[in-house]
Amino acid sequence: MGRYFMRLGYRGAPFHGWQRQPNAPSVQQTIEEALSTVLRREVPIVGAGRTDTGVNARTMYAHFDFDDELPDTGRLLVSLNRLVGRDIAIHEIFPVAEDAHARFDATGRTYKYFVAFEKTPFFYPLSWFCPSRLDIDMMNAAAEKLLSTADFTSFAKLHSDAKTNICKVTHARWDMEKPNMAVFTISADRFLRNMVRAVVGTLVDVGRGKMSLEEFDDVIRSKNRCSAGQSMPGEALFLWDVDYDFINLKK
Repeated sequence: MGRYFMRLGYRGAPFHGWQRQPNAPSVQQTIEEALSTVLRREVPIVGAGRTDTGVNARTMYAHFDFDDELPDTGRLLVSLNRLVGRDIAIHEIFPVAEDAHARFDATGRTYKYFVAFEKTPFFYPLSWFCPSRLDIDMMNAAAEKLLSTADFTSFAKLHSDAKTNICKVTHARWDMEKPNMAVFTISADRFLRNMVRAVVGTLVDVGRGKMSLEEFDDVIRSKNRCSAGQSMPGEALFLWDVDYDFINLKK
């Protein structure tokens, strides 16, 4: 039995998230059906995480098992990319150790959230339009507090199945990448469901002057999702990267 990692990306709008759904299209289902068609047997895949409806991934990893020798990887990629459609791109497939795991062996993940300050038909499908300027300095002052936060209950989806709300955030910062585009980048060892969108919504409240830095501290200490800001729209959120120790994972 051989195990393989797959590196891919996708636009989230056409899908109801990564995870297979009973009555709605998902990224996982689309790729599994393509693999099963090409390899002529059912091939389940396990992703590095679960993105919600509409959320994009510049980089996602998944693993699958196959008990025969894979066809030529170049031709396999061509066939799979033809079948999955234009909203998914499979970039690479490579062998790994039999116990390598796309989810549990990930050492970190990075998300980016894009905010556009100018109305344009070219930005809106993949960013959130904010007609008024935000105080980026104040938002960064609040974001810095996340680096010393351990319990992210205030930013976790209510009634989720997470066993713990403890996360270690290693980077959290807003940058102006263009005069009319702000990007929030956050990296951590793990993320809770809806966590990034809740964090961004709360930071936007700080940037609008609706919440002070002291009140932001209060939100964190409250461990109450209702005290934090709104959950921001998913189309502006990207799973940007997933980190692994590939030296130990590869076959």
